[in-house]
Amino acid sequence: MNPKTFHLISLGCAKNSVDSESMGQILFTNGYLPMENPARAKIIIVNTCGFIGPAKQESFDVLREMAAKKRKGQLLIAAGCLTQRYGAEVAQQVKGIDGILGTRRWMDILDVIEELRDTPHLHTLYHLPEAATVGTDERGILRASIQGASAYLKIADGCRRPCAFCAIPLIKGTAVSRPMDVIVAEAQALRDLGVREISLIAQDTTDYGHDLGMKDGLAALLEALVAAAPEIDWIRTLYAYPGYVTDRMIEVMAAHPQIVHYLDMPLQHAHPDTLRRMKRPANMEWVYRTLEKVRTAMPDVALRTTFIVGYPGETDEEFQALYDFVAEIRFDRLGTFQFSFEPGTTSEPLGDPVPPEVKQERYDRLMTLQQSVSLEKNQALVGQMLDVLVEGQGDGISVGRTYRDAPEIDGVVVIEADVPVGEIVPVRITGALAYDLSGTLVE
Repeated sequence: MNPKTFHLISLGCAKNSVDSESMGQILFTNGYLPMENPARAKIIIVNTCGFIGPAKQESFDVLREMAAKKRKGQLLIAAGCLTQRYGAEVAQQVKGIDGILGTRRWMDILDVIEELRDTPHLHTLYHLPEAATVGTDERGILRASIQGASAYLKIADGCRRPCAFCAIPLIKGTAVSRPMDVIVAEAQALRDLGVREISLIAQDTTDYGHDLGMKDGLAALLEALVAAAPEIDWIRTLYAYPGYVTDRMIEVMAAHPQIVHYLDMPLQHAHPDTLRRMKRPANMEWVYRTLEKVRTAMPDVALRTTFIVGYPGETDEEFQALYDFVAEIRFDRLGTFQFSFEPGTTSEPLGDPVPPEVKQERYDRLMTLQQSVSLEKNQALVGQMLDVLVEGQGDGISVGRTYRDAPEIDGVVVIEADVPVGEIVPVRITGALAYDLSGTLVE
């Protein structure tokens, strides 16, 4: 077994994928080779997710699977969000883990490996510095996750918002913005690699630059990216925070064709009382005004949001307000989560009093409503021509996405033709389902 080989498993969100690829870059530039088969790798790294209960369970399951299959001489390292917050618990529950590395110092992966080799007598090596230095000590690594012709580009890490249900500040620390010149240079590097779509990601992209003393930092960054990398076809912004989608940001999005008319703004609820218990912005008048501004400036905008049902104290009246709001606004894309109790968050004293069957019923009602809305919106696209970024093809069929669909989370377009992967082609929409479209290539 080559001592300088590794197998890396990435769990969770796109932000985690960026950290995983960054660790992989560090190892590769130091002579380590990635292996597709974990049995052939000297080092197995699992970059875990610890955001909510189901994600934590998946991380534990994968770690146990890797530990059970671990061969003599292999090293198993648990990294990421789960280990940052529950390092000791992870080591106790999963026997066979050699190293624990948190998400705040992913860039120390090589140091952890070398220390494990130098001190094989250690049962488990813990590397969990508290300092939230992500964004300031990145070893010159490209902070992106490339998937074909698309890439996620991380612009900040951590969060300073007080959301009562969320453990991200406990895991990641406060928000740290990456320098604008570095981000712009990375966008140019991605362009040179053939990337055609960049999705800007952070826990809260609209908070970009606050810690750098910037006002409207995201708008300024978007303008800088447009000017520096005009060859990038699509620039997408994910995870906007309510109250911080500014007039300038809307103007910048509307003014530059490169910036896709797509806004992902997780609102989490629509009843002010629920939002106050969540410690979220509760000014619904602002929400209505802002959504109206966005749709006026960009009539073709695709609006995406997420909601939590079954939050502690959510009454039938509060849920009905959320249901009515979704019916009225008619979001293009919508994700719903059932409340997951997270110890250590400020919502912990509220407990988890809403019965599981009530959460499920509310989830089903909301998603059934959204399916009908999504179907109607997709049916309205039949006959229109949309540009599609092709991500797969074979047997006379190609699959891709329009500007209305973010990678991995939204729908796809099935094209009745073989089109090279990475191409952006005009497609006439001929069919519509609740989430996906079909169409023919426009020659």
